[in-house]
This record gives sequence, structure tokens and C-alpha cells, in this order.
Amino acid sequence: MTIPIAQPDLGEEEIAAVAEVIRSGMIASGPKVAEFERRFADYCGTEYAIATSNGTTSLHAGMLAAGIGPGDEVIVPAFTFFATASSVSMCGATPVFADVDEWTFNLDPASVLEAITPKTKAIMGVHLFGQPFDVDAVQEICDDHNILLFEDAAQAHGAEYHGRRVGGLGGLGTFGSFSFYPTKNMTTGEGGMVTTNDPEIARKTRLLVNHGQAEKYLHTAIGYNFRMTDIGAAIGLVQLGKLEGFNERRTANARYYDEHLTAPGVVTPYVAPGGRHVYHQYVATVGDECPLTRDELMAYLGRQGVGSAVHYPIPVQDQPVYRAGQDAVKCPVSSQLARQVLSLPVHPGIGIKELEQVCDAVNRVKEAGR
Repeated sequence: MTIPIAQPDLGEEEIAAVAEVIRSGMIASGPKVAEFERRFADYCGTEYAIATSNGTTSLHAGMLAAGIGPGDEVIVPAFTFFATASSVSMCGATPVFADVDEWTFNLDPASVLEAITPKTKAIMGVHLFGQPFDVDAVQEICDDHNILLFEDAAQAHGAEYHGRRVGGLGGLGTFGSFSFYPTKNMTTGEGGMVTTNDPEIARKTRLLVNHGQAEKYLHTAIGYNFRMTDIGAAIGLVQLGKLEGFNERRTANARYYDEHLTAPGVVTPYVAPGGRHVYHQYVATVGDECPLTRDELMAYLGRQGVGSAVHYPIPVQDQPVYRAGQDAVKCPVSSQLARQVLSLPVHPGIGIKELEQVCDAVNRVKEAGR
């Protein structure tokens, strides 16, 4: 049986919570959503949290609430999930791609500086794979150029930057965005959350996610149906209570890999000082010293019963929708990482036997040859 690269950790508590909601008859957005919002805001240390239908709608609504629109540019990393950039396009704005650091895989401040133009309205930093980006360095750039800093924390529930949880690291006019997709560090099935300390961002986001309603049947803006259901929120409330335990197990699994992976050319993840990495994914790089290429290693691991994945095989600036009609964007580190990264199972559902199996399979790559 293959060890899966990811799997949700759901049990009887989640089942009971969902059953309670179904029996109540209130299965759309209601009191469970409100409670989940309050508890998630408390967890992140923010004044406000607004639940949405998924991580992409949280990015979309947050940016619209912050005033992003046609004619604006938002700098995003080239190495990230597609929604970081596509949500900018959904606002009618233009994503501008910056390269990432070769060690942390997060935004490279030097590349960000090169990407700024008179149209730059904001920078979207991504806490990729569960590791916070260099918030202070990027915030300094934002302050110097009078632009906003947003946080894409879709993969970083509980991650910390110098002792503060992500999602509330920016000032007024900014927001954090989370996803609760099934493979994330916690799940609601599908779902998202906008976190902010800005009352106006919170007010506008609430309007946007619920058809622009200031009160029932009174529409003061053109909005969307981006609501979370009480069923999802009930799952989220249980999962939030388990999140710290989940993250501790992910971290322990990552440390085991750090200590036991010895295959030549397989480089374990770097963790920047001052941050708490929560390992949504454990992403190694496969260099030329490895007897197998990255793709060959992935196929080899599959034959050994070890699931793996590539996050992400194509930098966003090279996706067809963004390449069409545009000059080539040069993000060499992102292009290199797309050829080298390999994610190994790190989720809470694996234990010592699975960890030993993964390490044994990777380390025996020396015997496989090319």
C-alpha cells in the first residue's frame, strides 16, 4: 500500500459536529460560521476574520476590499500556486512576477524591488509550504514605496514570524488569506478565511462575500456568494482545536527526515531563523549529485510504495494564460526550483514505520543508479 503524499485527518468528533448541524436544520451560513470566525481571529491574533467558500475567494474578496482593481499591479512570487496570481487577475488588476529565494522558496526582496512600477499597488507575500516569508524586509519595501502588503497564508495555519502568527502581520489596509482545502494543515472540506485588523477591510469583505448586503435584502454593493456553510464551519471548529497537535506532528515528521535522509543530491528544506515552519509540505530539492533525476526519483519512490508530488512543476509566469502576448519574464530561481522540488509525505497520518519506509526508499536511490 502506497503512503499517500497527503490526507485529511478527520474523525468521530468532526462527524458528530456535522450531524449536530444537520439536525439543527441550519446548514447554510449561520451561527457556526460566526463562532468559527471569532475563534480563528483569536487564534491568529487579529481583530477580524471573515469566512469564505475557499482560499481563492478569500484572496479575491480581500483584494477587492483593499481597493485592488483595473489599472493596478500586484507583485506576486513566480513560484507559488496559481491562485495567488489568478485572484489578482479576477480583480481586473495585473499580477507582476518576482523571483524567490533559492533556500526558503519565498519572495526575494531584491527581485521585488526590480518589479515595482508606478502602477504597483500591493505586494502579495506567500508563506509557501508553511514557512513565513521575510515579512520585515518586504514591509520595508512597501513602506518606502507607499504600497500595501498582503499575506497569502493558504499553506501556513499556525506558522509564526518572530513570535507572531501569520495572517495578522500587516497594518491597516492589509489582510491575510487562508485556505481550508482537505490537504491543508486543517480543513473545512472547502473553505477560506480573510483575517485583518482593519475595520474597513472587514466591513467591505463581509459585504462582498454575501451579495453586497448591508442587511437582509439591502444591497449597497455588487457582491458575490462566497459564503462558508455551517457544515464546513462545524468541521473547522473541531479542526482548529486539533491544529496545534497536527502542526507538532508535522514538525516532528520533518525533523525525522532532516536527520535521516542521506541520499546524495537530495537537499532537505531550509528553515529561516525567527520563523516557525508548519510543514504543509516537506519539500526537498533534487540536484545533479543524485543518481536519479527528480522525475526518475519520483517514479522510483512510487514503485517503493512512497507517494510524492511536485509543488509546483510550472512557475506561474510560464503558465499559458500569462505567457500569451507578454514578454518573457525572467525568474531563474523559480524555473530551477520547478525542475528540482519534490514533496515527501509529512502529514499527521504517518508514523515511525512510514517515516522509516520513506527514508529507506530515498536513501537506497544510490543503488538504483541512472
